[in-house]
Amino acid sequence: MKIKILIADDHHVVRRGLVFFLRTQEQIEIVGEAGNGKEAVELARTLNPDIILMDLIMPVMNGIEATKIIKAENPDIKIMMLTSFSDQEHVIPAIEAGASGYQLKDIQPDELVKAIFRIMDGENQLHPKATSLVLKHLSGNNRHERKLLDELTRRELEVLKEIASGKSNKEIAASLYITEKTVKTHVSNVLAKLELADRTQAALYAVRNRLVDQEPPSA
Repeated sequence: MKIKILIADDHHVVRRGLVFFLRTQEQIEIVGEAGNGKEAVELARTLNPDIILMDLIMPVMNGIEATKIIKAENPDIKIMMLTSFSDQEHVIPAIEAGASGYQLKDIQPDELVKAIFRIMDGENQLHPKATSLVLKHLSGNNRHERKLLDELTRRELEVLKEIASGKSNKEIAASLYITEKTVKTHVSNVLAKLELADRTQAALYAVRNRLVDQEPPSA
């Protein structure tokens, strides 16, 4: 079975160059070309490619927005960002949108093919610059979250763990031997201190920081 690839890039010369090279690979089949993100979304629906080589900056719809839509409609489609940008403002949103790979356009042709195969094998393929930014982003978020957790009192931390277990205010009150009114006060304090909007975010926060082992309750 050949790997079906859709190429999305608004620069005709770049797009045709990729097509010309990848068609020399026996295990790869180019099923379509898109000149912008909107076309990529539409072609993804009809062609159902295995992987999309997606440019970031394109007219009509950029690669990040296109990636979000495509991954929401068909999570099985792999997307590799192929771009000239390696800054945090582009890398992080692309990964968060669902891209499995992030490579720069100066990548060697044979390395590009290897990256495609590895993505199809379930690996994430990030350019070293992208990897560095992602790790820095995750590390920064974790440090910030841990610092906020330190602001919680022992009782507020207990309430957070109970929230993550999916318990109601009444159940938390019974578990901690306090009144529902006190629980409500603690919940409000937890959300304020952790800069969160609701209980679902609080539950996710607790799981992300390994305060509980189970998955957070669904919204």
